[in-house]
Amino acid sequence: SGVAHFAYDDEETCLEEVRYLLSLLPQNNRENPPRVASEDPADRTGDTLLDLVPADGNRPYDMRKVIEELVDDGDHLEIHERWATNIICALARLDGQVVGIVANQPQSLAGVLDIEASEKAARFIQMCDAFNIPIITLLDVPGFLPGVDQEHGGIIRHGAKLLYAYCNATVPRISVILRKAYGGAYIVMDSQSIGADLTYAWPTNEIAVMGAEGAANVIFRKQIAEADDPEAMRARMVKEYKAELMHPYYAAERGLIDDVIDPVETRSVLIKSLAMLATKHADLPSRKHGNPPQ
Repeated sequence: SGVAHFAYDDEETCLEEVRYLLSLLPQNNRENPPRVASEDPADRTGDTLLDLVPADGNRPYDMRKVIEELVDDGDHLEIHERWATNIICALARLDGQVVGIVANQPQSLAGVLDIEASEKAARFIQMCDAFNIPIITLLDVPGFLPGVDQEHGGIIRHGAKLLYAYCNATVPRISVILRKAYGGAYIVMDSQSIGADLTYAWPTNEIAVMGAEGAANVIFRKQIAEADDPEAMRARMVKEYKAELMHPYYAAERGLIDDVIDPVETRSVLIKSLAMLATKHADLPSRKHGNPPQ
């Protein structure tokens, strides 16, 4: 239900994890999280990332393994692990610095955003922002979950909570697009248009309103319907759409991202980016509080 953040089978494990959690948090909101010396090299390359993330956007993979490859010694503490499993929220360290990680989980509902995932991530982002913890977002999102239940449950209203949380956060915000970044879900997952400080993408990125197949069916509907061989025409239009609008550097050409990076260098890029943003300072408007969506 999302009421409990953690659950353990025995008291000893629970106490150990509480100690670990406290080691990642500052004493109060006026301090920075405790930094430790890391023996994991900052310039360590993640050669296995090329095998962990399939180039085919329809194939699932475990985002937790990607996180383990990026963070110090593979250690991270996942929050709300058993609730809204299509999104991962975790605390970890990069070169000894505590970071909050928000990542889509392609193994669960293909990593889509739904009501529960939006609320889970929004609450986690607000917690990170309250305690001066930089936020790193790993995107592989095909969109918002469609369906009557989601619409009646207020998916737009709840999805806006995630948008609000990102926009209201003043800590350093870095996003990395691994594969898919489609539609409104891409926008609310800390896109550059809502204030991400730095946005990177792997060469396999696809930033678009929707997938090539769906887009081609809408844009080229007339040509497909009038063709002697509709299926061949559809395949041709999909290929052309991908080549012209979904190639790896399309987003960079239009300023949607800051750089296309080599996946194996993701860890070092994130660490250098955190160092560059260490002195970030942002003032919020003078007010008692905001007016977040409910």
